[in-house]
Amino acid sequence: MHPIAHAANRPDHPAVIMAGSGEQMTFKQMDEAANRFAQLLRARGLGESDAFAVLLENRIEFFTLIWGSQRSGTMLVPISTRLTAPEVAYIIKDAKAKILITSTHYADVLEGVREELPDLEVLIADGGGDEDFASALDAQPTDPIADQSAGVVMLYSSGTTGRPKGIRPAPPEDPDVQAAVPLMGLAIMGAGMPTDGSMVYLSPAPLYHAAPIGWASTVHRLGGTVVVMEKFEPEAALKAIETYKITDSQWVPTHFVRFLKLDPEICTRYDLSSHLRALHAAAPCPVPIKREMIEWWGPIINEYYAGSEGIGMTLVKSPEWLSHPGSVGPAIYGTLHICGPDGEEVPAGTDGLIYFENALLPTYHNDPDKTKDAMHPKGWMTLGDIGHVDEDGFLYLTDRKSHMIISGGVNIYPQEIENLLVTHDKVMDAAVIGAPDPDLGEKVVAVVQPMAMEDAGDALEEELRDFLAPNLSRVKMPRLFDFRPELPREANGKLYKRELRDEFAAKAAESAEA
Repeated sequence: MHPIAHAANRPDHPAVIMAGSGEQMTFKQMDEAANRFAQLLRARGLGESDAFAVLLENRIEFFTLIWGSQRSGTMLVPISTRLTAPEVAYIIKDAKAKILITSTHYADVLEGVREELPDLEVLIADGGGDEDFASALDAQPTDPIADQSAGVVMLYSSGTTGRPKGIRPAPPEDPDVQAAVPLMGLAIMGAGMPTDGSMVYLSPAPLYHAAPIGWASTVHRLGGTVVVMEKFEPEAALKAIETYKITDSQWVPTHFVRFLKLDPEICTRYDLSSHLRALHAAAPCPVPIKREMIEWWGPIINEYYAGSEGIGMTLVKSPEWLSHPGSVGPAIYGTLHICGPDGEEVPAGTDGLIYFENALLPTYHNDPDKTKDAMHPKGWMTLGDIGHVDEDGFLYLTDRKSHMIISGGVNIYPQEIENLLVTHDKVMDAAVIGAPDPDLGEKVVAVVQPMAMEDAGDALEEELRDFLAPNLSRVKMPRLFDFRPELPREANGKLYKRELRDEFAAKAAESAEA
């Protein structure tokens, strides 16, 4: 159950298909490319534990890098394509990455990175010339390197509350390149993924994120085919399910919202009968949104809660979710603990900081203070989320601790307000933040992306207030509605609230000075 074995036993079976272009890579081709890349890393002086950085759009070469790293014992550092040149350079320096692999799509960013890191070695996936990645790869043999060992991926936080921080994973328990990894057991026993190589998995999100890398790699270990969308578009995703007879998929709540905003005729245009399992995570899903998705797709939607840190995981399948609406399920990896401000565990039904107890815990690279802040005195670790468990042990997420608004001394969690707003038929997306207020400390601000910008204005604001009023206490009602054509949201659904908070903080500072 590893790509090396599948390359030997099923060499012509497709390992990767790009959904838009149809470009394919077989298990044999992926195996040979991975060996070439491992050879290339050694030729460029990278040994075990050395890092290389990747700044790439969704392209087939990503899997060459993933599996080559997994044979060379190196550390792959994926970088968000949304970051600026100084932020990219910071991550490269912080990770001590010896090579950056990128494409001409990021030529402007690369120019800025070179200014800060003039000695950085760069390989360009579609560049030509001395830095051409394809040429460098083709020059290497397809034989395995002599000193193969399992590598690791060091993901960086999105930087939504400060500078990105590297999440340094614990070393592999078994350095054998073909050793099983924990996610395999969770995929098989938890999510029900098949082990017979029949899986066709749709990955609609950017490959530099934890879930796409983790789940796509697991699909390859199980002998399945990964179908990668170059970019998520709701109708294109439905078409891909029909075209490639997708059996499994991975989503975030934002994707579900986009699906449900489609014209109903489009939703019934495509044959989704091959689709057997749909995973989703990354943020709490509004209950009405998930109900509609289950009604449409059937009880195939499985939700989990986890993080890039890999400290634990919960899982809830559709039938259990319908009896525990809003839950992300009981823990299937790690042990849950919900703690109050004093660090003591709180009773069922009481919100607190969510911790996981686990034998394998990461650290934050070059940031012992952040690591310490995430740890409980008993050795448990938190992702910074607030929630509670019910009497059955099912976890419910309230919001990120860092997103909490304190207005007039009252704690307000934006997720509740956002979940209501996105169910309105004239709202495409919404972000709720706290903005500085001289009387309240912070005031609740709703930044809303309407379905059509021509609807933006006082009439829509009044309509939204009327819509929220029956389900929202007055203290939680937004003091301000700000309509925008787009929100600063990652393609994986993560919202960059820091940008919005900084913007409103700057406006408040300007007003105070005036």
